[in-house]
Formats: sequence, C-alpha cells, structure tokens
Amino acid sequence: GSTIYTSTIQPKTLQKALRRCDIAIGAIRGRTRTPVVVNETMVQQMKDGAIIVDVSIDSGGCFETSEITTHENPTFIKHGVIHYCVPNIPSRYARTASLSISNIFTPFLLKIGEEGGIENAARFEKSLRKGMYFYHGILTNKAVADWFSLPFRDINLLIL
Repeated sequence: GSTIYTSTIQPKTLQKALRRCDIAIGAIRGRTRTPVVVNETMVQQMKDGAIIVDVSIDSGGCFETSEITTHENPTFIKHGVIHYCVPNIPSRYARTASLSISNIFTPFLLKIGEEGGIENAARFEKSLRKGMYFYHGILTNKAVADWFSLPFRDINLLIL
C-alpha cells in the first residue's frame, strides 16, 4: 500500500517531503492567523500534479500560495500544483460533521446542565470560557477582535 508520512515541522525535512509527496495536507492552527510554513519556493519545487489541501485556510492558510476557494469552484493550479483551499470543509459533509460535533458537544452540554446553567458552568470550567466568543453580547475572543479590529473584553473579568 501507500505510505502516509507525518512529522513535526522541521524546515529541511518538510522541504524534502514536499518534493516527493503526491498530496500535502496543511492543518495548522495558530492563536490568531495561521502561520505560513510552506513558502512559494517550496511549492514550486513540488511535483507537477501534486495536490495541496489547506485545511487551515479558515484562518489564513499555512501555504503561501493558498487562496480561498469555494465548494462550487474548489481548486486552482499554481506552479503545476493543484490547490484545494475551501474554508469550512465539514459543511460539505453536514451529516458526518453533525455527528462528530454532537459527540464533542454532548459532554459540555451535560456539564452545563449539571452546573445549573451556562453562567455557573462558565465560572468553573476554564475550557468552556476559552470556547466562548461572546458573553452577554460582549465580544470575549481576542483573536476575533483583532481579526475584525473590534473591541473585546477578557471573559475572566466579566464572570464574577
């Protein structure tokens, strides 16, 4: 069968792997904008017909050559490399995504119920606070605020 290669990001190893690969999937998440880890020169050195799937495109993309595409027109070719850069890929597979999200959220929802509602749960669950973007209509996510140049407030200062 085929070989799947994964690695931490080491520039020389990454560059060597990109020259040999048939498909490169970038799935990096930064605190704000995704860091670009594959520059245009590295893409130019990839095989003709190789494929890039930039899952990180939702937050800027981790390939320098990435540009947002759509489900209707999902690919483009640059330097002989096919790019697939559709944001929110799970929306294409709504049923599968819904089941996955349900499995992730069910424990949180049960915990919220056990704590007596969202107010109490947010006070005691740091992970819940980190996932909240708004609290009583106030933007509490710094990355979103920075992205859109909006004011934000630290949720830890709002929850007493």
